[in-house]
Amino acid sequence: MTIHILAFGIAKDILQTQKMSLEVEEGISVSAFKLLLHEKFPDFEKLVSLRVAIHTEYQEEDAILQAGDEVVLIPPVSGG
Repeated sequence: MTIHILAFGIAKDILQTQKMSLEVEEGISVSAFKLLLHEKFPDFEKLVSLRVAIHTEYQEEDAILQAGDEVVLIPPVSGG
């Protein structure tokens, strides 16, 4: 199934784009999706944390992605 990714901050830098589509297995959970990101884009391992939202709602690790979902990658924010 196809999901759509929207990335911000360092996640956008790692993907080298803000928006992309990705083919994933049916019934993939947020935690499994994050593991897949680490496999495809090893630099994600460097992040201390990575929050995931589906459309506009933050999701827990056990949430299941659906075909066509917009998955928003929200890395830790720093600044001063």
